[in-house]
Amino acid sequence: MKILIASPEAVPYVKTGGLADVAGALFKEYRRMKKDAYIILPLYKKIKVSQPSLTDTGVKIKVPVGSRVLEGRIFSQSSAYFIECEEFFAREELYGTPEGDYADNASRFVFFSRGILETCKTMKFQPDVIHCNDWQTGLVPLYLRTIYGADKFFRNTASILTIHNLGYQGLFPSSEMPLTGLGWELFNPEGLEFYGKVNFLKAGIISADILNTVSNTYSKEILSKEFGCGLDGVLRNRVRDLYGVINGIDYEEWDPSIDAFIPAKYSRDDISGKAFCKKELMKSLFRPLDILDAERIPLIGMVGRLSAQKGLDLVLQSVNELLSSGVKLVILGKGDEIFHRSLSEIAKRYKGRVSVTIGFEEALAHRIYAGSDFFLMPSRYEPCGLGQLIALRYGCIPIARKTGGLVDTVQDYEPLTSKGTGFLFSDYTPSAMQEAVKRALCVYTDKDKFQGMLVNGMQMDFSWKKSAKRYIKLYNEIIKKRNI
Repeated sequence: MKILIASPEAVPYVKTGGLADVAGALFKEYRRMKKDAYIILPLYKKIKVSQPSLTDTGVKIKVPVGSRVLEGRIFSQSSAYFIECEEFFAREELYGTPEGDYADNASRFVFFSRGILETCKTMKFQPDVIHCNDWQTGLVPLYLRTIYGADKFFRNTASILTIHNLGYQGLFPSSEMPLTGLGWELFNPEGLEFYGKVNFLKAGIISADILNTVSNTYSKEILSKEFGCGLDGVLRNRVRDLYGVINGIDYEEWDPSIDAFIPAKYSRDDISGKAFCKKELMKSLFRPLDILDAERIPLIGMVGRLSAQKGLDLVLQSVNELLSSGVKLVILGKGDEIFHRSLSEIAKRYKGRVSVTIGFEEALAHRIYAGSDFFLMPSRYEPCGLGQLIALRYGCIPIARKTGGLVDTVQDYEPLTSKGTGFLFSDYTPSAMQEAVKRALCVYTDKDKFQGMLVNGMQMDFSWKKSAKRYIKLYNEIIKKRNI
């Protein structure tokens, strides 16, 4: 079986968020499993800079975008392929700047989606499955059913669309519809039209052979109005083809027993190094500090995108209560400017108790997971979440809202049995989050219970192997259906 993963980003090539981790790690796992798997991405400027050894295959493609026909050039590195188009991808960022999305994103990802299929044809590569990811590749399944529907080259090619976050849909004015090359007859509520706009994610939802989200709970949540982001009705129409496959993490990258970024190595069999990691992290962030402070003061970490989805409004409303309970807080991430400003102001106001780093620093992320006692994820919604999986791996106990993939991966602590790997809360309110933190701090005061919980979390298996096998099973089901 030939598998082509189509993604707008993937590690180790380029990353803005969790999608890159998922696409890159899944591809890596397939190669480890000896699967005939490939991945294709746009050739962004950042990839050119970070991967100077890319090979120019000499292959060129012609891609219609509206009334224009643009040329793309194909580069490769091992089993990864990249579509170059200087006009669209030779920019500093992937999708936009802090001021907003690039105005021509519709053209850019029409080019990429159709360019994927033109690359397959030009290189005579016939995938059995094209695994699409999010709105940037949402047009691929629809192209396979329409413009390329009668093309014998793709008659045995199936498609799957993974919805990583339904909140990002690729919405564009109706005036952009001609760019797709699709007829206006598809601009209706059963097609691409969405409240007067063109919806690229919807294109994939209505046309992919199989759909999946990145956790089982999220696959059910998005069928409701609360979490469906306006597409719940469309998704309910396809519920028989909708699955949940939990994400994993790369256990070679995220392993405290070999992690080069952290000051001391440790494992679930010997966690002694974690205390040193905490002391060194707190020393670097909250000088001055003595050893007793590091042992006594609970440290709560947050790493990730700074957006409303991540529950940062609850954090901002709860800072006084959290700090009054004696904790220190460390936050690393970037996202919306409003949270950049608000969190930076809090860090200044509570200097020595709150540390905020705007941006992303790989080494610091690893040190926060290794050095923090708890990992806070009060998400409004969370399709899967990778932070809690990494935290568990590093013996950093999650405090999280009971939603999406957080429900599927964190077991709420039960005081009577002392079982559990984290602390969950249901209501999206500051008081509910604060209560979960209080429960966590009660366990923190009991060293034996706390360390037992820490080790329980480290014993959980969220490697990619199980999830990759699940995807392979879905691929086989698609191919079987198409051959009936």
